[in-house]
Amino acid sequence: MDEKLREYARLLVRVGLNVQPGQRMVISSPVECAFFARLCAEEAYEAQCREVVMNWTDDAMTRLKYLHAADEIFDDVPLWRRHFFNDYALEGAAYLAISATDPENLKGVDSKRIVRAQRASGKALKDFDRLQMCGGFPWCIASIPIPSWAKNVFPDGSEDEAVSKLWEAIFQAVRITGDGKAVERWQEHLDTLQKRLEKLNAMNLQFLHYTNTLGTDLTVELPEGHIWESGGDVTLDGQAYIANIPTEEIFTSPLKTGTNGVVYASMPLVNDGSIIDKFHFVVKDGKIVEAHAEKGEEALQAAITVDEGASYFGEAALVPYDSPISNQKLLFYNTLFDENAACHIAFGEAYPCLEGGQKMSKDELKAQGLNDSITHVDFMIGTPDLSIVGKTRDGKEIPIFVDGNFAPDI
Repeated sequence: MDEKLREYARLLVRVGLNVQPGQRMVISSPVECAFFARLCAEEAYEAQCREVVMNWTDDAMTRLKYLHAADEIFDDVPLWRRHFFNDYALEGAAYLAISATDPENLKGVDSKRIVRAQRASGKALKDFDRLQMCGGFPWCIASIPIPSWAKNVFPDGSEDEAVSKLWEAIFQAVRITGDGKAVERWQEHLDTLQKRLEKLNAMNLQFLHYTNTLGTDLTVELPEGHIWESGGDVTLDGQAYIANIPTEEIFTSPLKTGTNGVVYASMPLVNDGSIIDKFHFVVKDGKIVEAHAEKGEEALQAAITVDEGASYFGEAALVPYDSPISNQKLLFYNTLFDENAACHIAFGEAYPCLEGGQKMSKDELKAQGLNDSITHVDFMIGTPDLSIVGKTRDGKEIPIFVDGNFAPDI
């Protein structure tokens, strides 16, 4: 176990972030994950990191705050917190987020407080958000188990058993076996993703048509000049990084006003401390005009009304149903894993997936038809029978997904 933990920390720091000598690294971590944050810090210093700076979080304190704090604090972000995130982002510091939380930590909390806090954060951390989306600094999101999360994934048995099983599932998802060869396996995986995205980019697609037996019948229009991207990315100054570990996706950004039809979620969504399940959207000219959920509908309505752009889409991602995460047949109750088990779409902010998009301003990206928002929420739509047919700008139809997986020649 110790060898696997150190190999995982090494993978995140050396490959996920690719920390450079003299570069600062910021770690956001739950207090329960302190032991692993320290391993990552040790690895960063071995890579000649200038300084490791910690940003600690705690589920219990977060819940207490949303339940009992003075009402006005949800409309503002302290100056020190603005400087913490914005200044390190402007500096180009590497940013590691350890994502581990109770999926229902904010169950019963007033959703209006959550939305107000999101809006305040979006305004206050504009530099951080902008630079994160356009490759202004290397960032990586990864996870390790905590008991409250593990018990949601494995409700039977003891807490210790649940945590142990979740560790096994995470190691499998991130291709760690303890033999020290995770970096080589990741390079092979990234090469496979690169070959597929090159084929997709050569197609010059205009539309994607999604259908399955859940009821999804959705047409997504892609902007002219769009490009497909994958897990491996490069900052504006040329530093390679992987934003999500694990990652199985190839993604692009839709035209803001070009999505029409109905789309059904294939898996529950954990968002802002609530579980949203069995939901679907009706979409017209890009805008979500109806949203229904059997569980968590209030949280869903809040999520798509954070701002004007929250009711439009910002990402279309292709993930084969046959993948190391999907094949475990687990619901992780964590979007980092669940989004990489199935094709997904995100409502909210669009990634700058355009030729030259990383260097475009917000106004330039909007002029090219991309969505702008302070939120970005992925929800899963992939199923074993998902069909995606692409239509090129010269009218040719090409199978992209057949029975939940990439068509044979992609």
